[in-house]
Amino acid sequence: MNLLVLKAQTALALGVPNLWRVLNYRLGVKLGINKVRKLQQRLPIEPLFIKPKKRKDIRLKANQQWYSKPCYFGWYTQEKTSSPPQWHQNPFNQESVTSPELEWWAIPDFNPKLGDIKTVWEASRFDWVITLVQHAAQGDMAALDRLNNWLMGWCEHNRAYKGVNWKCGQEASIRVMHLAIAATLLEQHKETSVALQQVIRVHLERIAPTISYAIAQDNNHGTSEAAALYIGGSWLFYQGDDAAKKYQALGLKWLENRATRLIEKDGGFSQYSTNYHRVMLDTYSMVEYWRRTLSLPAFSTCLYERLKAATNWLYQMTQPESGDAPNLGANDGARLLPLTGTDYRDYRPSVQLASVLFAEERAYPSKGDWNLPLQWLGIEAPAKCKISPSSAYFEKGGYSALHAGKAFVLLNIPRFRFRPSQADALHVDLWLKGDNLLRDAGTYSYNAGDDVIRYFGGTEGHNTIQFDGRDQMPRLSRFLLGAWLKAERVTPVIEKGEEVTTGAAYCDSQGAFHHRIITLSDQQLLVTDKISGFKEKMVLRWRLKPSDWKVRNTTISNGTHKLTVTSNVPIVRFEITEGWESRYYLQKTPLPVLEVEIHAPGECVTEYSFNQ
Repeated sequence: MNLLVLKAQTALALGVPNLWRVLNYRLGVKLGINKVRKLQQRLPIEPLFIKPKKRKDIRLKANQQWYSKPCYFGWYTQEKTSSPPQWHQNPFNQESVTSPELEWWAIPDFNPKLGDIKTVWEASRFDWVITLVQHAAQGDMAALDRLNNWLMGWCEHNRAYKGVNWKCGQEASIRVMHLAIAATLLEQHKETSVALQQVIRVHLERIAPTISYAIAQDNNHGTSEAAALYIGGSWLFYQGDDAAKKYQALGLKWLENRATRLIEKDGGFSQYSTNYHRVMLDTYSMVEYWRRTLSLPAFSTCLYERLKAATNWLYQMTQPESGDAPNLGANDGARLLPLTGTDYRDYRPSVQLASVLFAEERAYPSKGDWNLPLQWLGIEAPAKCKISPSSAYFEKGGYSALHAGKAFVLLNIPRFRFRPSQADALHVDLWLKGDNLLRDAGTYSYNAGDDVIRYFGGTEGHNTIQFDGRDQMPRLSRFLLGAWLKAERVTPVIEKGEEVTTGAAYCDSQGAFHHRIITLSDQQLLVTDKISGFKEKMVLRWRLKPSDWKVRNTTISNGTHKLTVTSNVPIVRFEITEGWESRYYLQKTPLPVLEVEIHAPGECVTEYSFNQ
């Protein structure tokens, strides 16, 4: 297909209204027409939070991340220090932003020397604000002093609307949300310091003029910025700032709109990503908690229905034994509302909070750190509890989730109402007792070079079939794929006895065809792949949990589990190669990958046997 035609088709798939929003935003900022170019504000250099009137007896476990050591993306720590972070430095390579006093709109999107801009943004998301406030709420006045000193340092070194930390409206929005939650924990959300009010006001004036760009992305940028406007606007209005009512109204409008548009009726989210799903759900959880705290009017029935479905979606994906979930889609290391010190990949705290708020039932009945968000926020857990996860077909989002005993399988089906970020059609994730046996590569970084982006986000990084050494969908840019696939021959989840089956197929833009049927029992995963339409070869990959795998003919075994591949056409190559996976942003580790190469159309069958 001609590249220009492909780009035009993809642009139309993104939607004409969204294209207009992006064009209008870019021209408005470039030409100085957009109001955001005319903003003039000052940030206060004084304490934002006052000393609590009395010490409260809060006997809850407080998060230690950022309290004991700086912690980036849930895994990368530095030596303990009471000094604030270097607000314009990449902590991974110690490179600093050049000209941090530039207007945010004059700063290039990517700086090869600096590296990934997200490394600079991470400390300015204010995760540490939540952690230090938890300790301050328990009477640790040294934590309160450190909190105020760091916030004053941030305001001093990040003058309003200057530097990279003002470049993204979503980053500003996350700061607003975290400051708001912090204020509730210290009971200062109703009697708020003038300085903190001014910080919130400065942020809202940055977010509001460019929210159309966030809306055009059809992702969590829109939900985050709408949440910040709603929370910040209602907060300032409560303090007597009548002009802030417009921000609350704008935020409310887009919170309702985004829930209806971006969350499918079956709970799937527009970004086809487990972690971005959590970001969206945590955002709405904070919004609902804030609404209740200020006794604001309830949202629409439709919004609550969509969020209840979205909660169930993440519940079905989350393994109750470990809290982990498939590394599906893009994963940028984001984790909002860090009220627990649980691992970054433990989704249970988010699921439990959302389940209580939107479904009025607990996701997990037993005691555990997943209850800490409820406890810190003072939300009473209902007696009602969800039943165990069961097999489900999410038709709108494009997923089949199979359960058999303690085994779980996810099949990713290409149904793209929104733009996909990874070429992962018909990818299979296999779990047993909370342990990931067949794995997704993850993301690693958005700015690590084209080869890295192609590997982790491409077909090679998934448990599926690659035709002729190319991706299932061509990559048009860093965040955009073309020739979106369309699912065919979809077999919804069918339960028969102790087995559960599902399947789907697609034909790509070059005529290659792949039909996959999977059947799960409590001791085996059976995958049947029918392939045709390719020119030279196809490669089937199974990304394995690291172990001592041995190859014998067309079988591999680690002494406990066994995987066998058979085919009605010759298998040209059957070997274990070394691949990579990224379970945390900017972290990659090796893992074994079984590659099976075939040069003719036909059928191959994979049997993965395990004992529960």
